[in-house]
Amino acid sequence: MSLFDGKRLPLSAFKLDAERMRRGWYSDKYFYNIVAVLTELAKRGYRFGGTSPDLTDISVDLANLAIGDIEVEMQWFTRRTPFAVIVGVDKALAMLQSCTGYFEESTGWVDTFAKTEVVAVQDGSIVEYGGDAKHVKPVLKVKGRYRDFALLETPTLGALARGTRVATNVYQVLEAARGKDVLFFPARFDAHEVQAADGYAYHIAVQAYNARSGRTARSFVSTDEQGDWWGGAGGGTVAHAAIACFLGDTAETMLAFSSILPASVPRIALVDFHNDCVGTSLDVIEKMFRKYRERVDANDDEGAKKFVLYGVRPDTSGGLRDKSVEPLGDPVLDNGVNPRLCFALRKALDNAFETWDLPMRWMDRARQYCKNVKLTVTGGFNPARIRQFEAMNVPADVYGVGSSLFSHSVNDGTATDFTADIVRVKIEGQWHDLSKVGRQNGENPALEAVQRLPVA
Repeated sequence: MSLFDGKRLPLSAFKLDAERMRRGWYSDKYFYNIVAVLTELAKRGYRFGGTSPDLTDISVDLANLAIGDIEVEMQWFTRRTPFAVIVGVDKALAMLQSCTGYFEESTGWVDTFAKTEVVAVQDGSIVEYGGDAKHVKPVLKVKGRYRDFALLETPTLGALARGTRVATNVYQVLEAARGKDVLFFPARFDAHEVQAADGYAYHIAVQAYNARSGRTARSFVSTDEQGDWWGGAGGGTVAHAAIACFLGDTAETMLAFSSILPASVPRIALVDFHNDCVGTSLDVIEKMFRKYRERVDANDDEGAKKFVLYGVRPDTSGGLRDKSVEPLGDPVLDNGVNPRLCFALRKALDNAFETWDLPMRWMDRARQYCKNVKLTVTGGFNPARIRQFEAMNVPADVYGVGSSLFSHSVNDGTATDFTADIVRVKIEGQWHDLSKVGRQNGENPALEAVQRLPVA
């Protein structure tokens, strides 16, 4: 699956449309064109008729070179600075394994993957890039007849760019959050077809961050599809729509939720429905604790677990000021899930038990119940905003992050481009450097030979 278990994802995980990919359906047309040209030249027995300014120092008669069957070495590398968490390698390998070859008129598809040499890093590798395309650490290299895999440049670059972009963005969020759990909430911001790959990229980023930092951040995805490639499962609690179904009564929503769903599902109350996060949280925690206490007093420990409030989640719109926040006249300071709201929430939760009519034997337990409730913040969070919260020691325990994990912009340093270049050609059994100006063959000690991915 990745660098962290030494395995690669099986071919079946990707559900590739191999038939159309082999015919160039997903490829930029200029790759289809060159394959058509090289294929026809091979049929005609064409030999090189030009001159090569790059190979003047070799003692080989280039006039004997069959261009239609030219063998090349191509490398794929990231252009994200200063580093990238590489994901998408296994998907690129699946494309190469399934679609390297050519169509023969009489016999159909001819698989030539076994005739290529492929080396690649593992998903989860961290690769630095300083901005100079002449000094790169490739994440994938292929040696073979060019026309057999030329059509795969476009989709393999896309797989690497998408997976690496999401993974690196997640990694940077985890850095900003100083290892606190980050909920992966971007499913609603893109087509459902990308959920499995995106959830996998998120999970790899969490493992990469933990490996480097020594932290123990956990992976939390919101849909089952996001966990498909790595065995995860979607998690979640309640939505605003659920509260609306209970006529706006958040506490009643949580009581019904808690009574029905298994205790393994964290009870996190969404508390901004009426733009009164503190008031709603106090209502929820009191009624949840009352049920919890009833179950404990009845010696129903399993039932009591169902009414443990794991957390509250303010999700206040950036255009609204919560009732508990005194106005300062600045939307940045007043609106949305801001530091003042979080401090007010933490204080209210910690002290909630003081207003409850409790016997002395329950006071310590009630105090701990309140302090254990976590603050999960959502609504427009990105690395910069999380860093601000952490610098101010805002009492946020968990960050929910959505659309910013898809960011791809030069303005915030999230642009994640990949490039593939031919860097060497094979002539009479010998490899010779040949690449466009500004590029050259790169080395990466993390590259390892690849045979075939497991089928399932």
